[in-house]
Amino acid sequence: MLNYLQRNLPHKALQIFKNELQMGLAGNIDEAMVTLALKACRSEPKLGRQINGFAISSGFISYHIVSNSLMNMYSKSGQLERALCVFKSLCYPGIVSWNTILSGFRKSEDAFGFALRMNLNGVKFDPVSYTTILAFCSDDEEFFFGTQLHCLVMKSGYDSEVFVGNALVSMYSRCESLLDAQRVFDEMPNKDLVTWNAMISGYTQDGNHGLEAVSFFLEMVRGRMELDHVSFTSAVSACGHERNLELGKQIHGLVIKSGYRTHISVCNVLISTYSKCEVVEDAKLVFHEMDQRNVVSWTTMISLNEDHAMSLFHSMRLDGVYPNDVTFVGLIHAITTKNLVEQGRMVHGFCIKTAFLVEQHVCNSFITMYAKFQSMGDCFKFFMELRYRDITSWNSLISGCAQNGLYQKALQMFLLAVTECKPNHYTFGSALSAIADAADISLMYGQRCHSYLIKHGLNTHPIISGALLDMYAKRGSISESQKVFDDTPQRSQFAWTAIISAYAGHGDYESMIKMFREMEREGVKPDSITFLSILTACSRKGLVDMGSELFNSMVKKYQIEPSPEHYSCMVDLFGRAGKLEEAEEMLGRIPGRPGLSVLQSLLGTCQIHGDLEMAERTAEALMALEPTESGPYVLVSNLYAEKGEWEKVAKIRRGMRNKGVKKVVGFSWVDVGGVGGSVNLHGFSAGDKSHPQSEEIFRMAKYLGFKMRFLSEREENECLQGDLSNNEYCLASAQSG
Repeated sequence: MLNYLQRNLPHKALQIFKNELQMGLAGNIDEAMVTLALKACRSEPKLGRQINGFAISSGFISYHIVSNSLMNMYSKSGQLERALCVFKSLCYPGIVSWNTILSGFRKSEDAFGFALRMNLNGVKFDPVSYTTILAFCSDDEEFFFGTQLHCLVMKSGYDSEVFVGNALVSMYSRCESLLDAQRVFDEMPNKDLVTWNAMISGYTQDGNHGLEAVSFFLEMVRGRMELDHVSFTSAVSACGHERNLELGKQIHGLVIKSGYRTHISVCNVLISTYSKCEVVEDAKLVFHEMDQRNVVSWTTMISLNEDHAMSLFHSMRLDGVYPNDVTFVGLIHAITTKNLVEQGRMVHGFCIKTAFLVEQHVCNSFITMYAKFQSMGDCFKFFMELRYRDITSWNSLISGCAQNGLYQKALQMFLLAVTECKPNHYTFGSALSAIADAADISLMYGQRCHSYLIKHGLNTHPIISGALLDMYAKRGSISESQKVFDDTPQRSQFAWTAIISAYAGHGDYESMIKMFREMEREGVKPDSITFLSILTACSRKGLVDMGSELFNSMVKKYQIEPSPEHYSCMVDLFGRAGKLEEAEEMLGRIPGRPGLSVLQSLLGTCQIHGDLEMAERTAEALMALEPTESGPYVLVSNLYAEKGEWEKVAKIRRGMRNKGVKKVVGFSWVDVGGVGGSVNLHGFSAGDKSHPQSEEIFRMAKYLGFKMRFLSEREENECLQGDLSNNEYCLASAQSG
């Protein structure tokens, strides 16, 4: 039986035990056979209960070795209550019995309570006791308990035991106290593979000490230590954190040489590391060479291969691997990114059928998905049907409203969210973004948020400071934006880009370029959005040489691939400067086909510079792209009118009427200081009489017009009188001379 158990063949071990009973050879059965049979029953709790009955009837239950095996079997199979019943029946439980029960707890508070009971009963802890309890120490409160245990370990002299030292290293690593873990490691007289793995794993899991983890691994290699899958998993993961592709490939070679080429855990981490280093093809190669794949393997591939996420999901199911909540989060993200509306609804139905909507992360992903699909009706419906909403649920909804232009709704959802949950930086970031983009929401709400954030010390968070900076800039208060930037202790790339964009949006070219040069001096690498803001400002200022220089710097110095938006800025830059041929040449370099805004911009510059031939080509492209958009028709019509070609003007006007194209009326808004606490500002257009106080408004506007004319005429008269006085003085001076 022992031989079969050592070979992981518990069923054959149990068969020997059954044969002895069936052949009436119960006399051949002793306490050792019962103990081995119970060890074989860990995955067969029902059979274990039957052997429990046999042990009681045969008297073997009086042997401690049998009782301990029973408790161990029940604990390992999740039946702790039955194990406790056996424990309570013992007259004088030994340390092994206490440790067996201690190892069966799932919750740390229960384990700590039982450990205190052991101490009160005068039970002296042995190395197994310390190792078991230390495994439960993970958070701040438990960490304090763990440090007390460390003192007891040293007092009892067990600190020289390797597996106790390993438990201490693991405990300190889990609690992110790596200096203490390192100190325990250095003081251990003897170390084994588990000790080294615990240190590498601790540094890797921290996420900020990848170099230390790699250093430990290299020391193991140099010491010719025997490496296992845990060693390789931690080392490869550290390479992923550090984005060290070259070292990752070298360790991959060592993995193959050591015989772990197809080990599931090692391969999963290799796939993840190659994807982090943006070497997707190598990640796919590792995946395809795996003999067996688990849910982590498939989920990782779905997350990094968004183009084929749905087909991978189907292959995963055909492979007999059942998805988990992380699988669906990755799948929904891929569907959202690729805008696969029908597939998204199918996955939603599948999650309902398989009860995955109890997982909060999955639900929050669906809120984001429907918002990105611009299906806010479905988004709100899904949100309202949630049995529980955490702050991430609210953040997804608020962000979705803001992204779809429902700014007032976003603010209303924010005001509701703060009454139900504790808001975080993402909550405020989304709300401030909505206020920034909304012309019909008073800035007062943004200022209130700002006051709250200062009061609670949240205003320096990178996401919040960036959102505040952006909000003030978009709402016309560049001085407040600069103040927010100055108060930011750690200026991220996002913060620099936000302040540069703010000055660019306000047309302050000198301040913008000054901040950009300062950003470069600080060693912060600009991104594509930074350059987009700068190029936009150069275009508005007509700085062709500077714009061209920065565009080339973006490509050559910073290796940033120009997007259609960057090319559009360059088209606008050349067009405004009258370099229409260069503008049209740049238009042809835009990946795909030119968008609406860049064609409108080029058409506008054609009108300014009177290039009718290019205007006609551009207008044709615009009309093909957006047949119902009034802009191109009006611009070309105006250009024909300037050239005196009235027949063509009339033809375009007829074409607009036949196609049902109407010119969109422009609106303006006025903030009256939030009278009555209303979220809305007052919107109006030319000649608009829809406001209930329109008569009073028109009277006031008329009065203001008279007042302005009066002041203007008085100023002109004063200037005229001043000129006459000067002339008379000059004439008198000349006569006297």
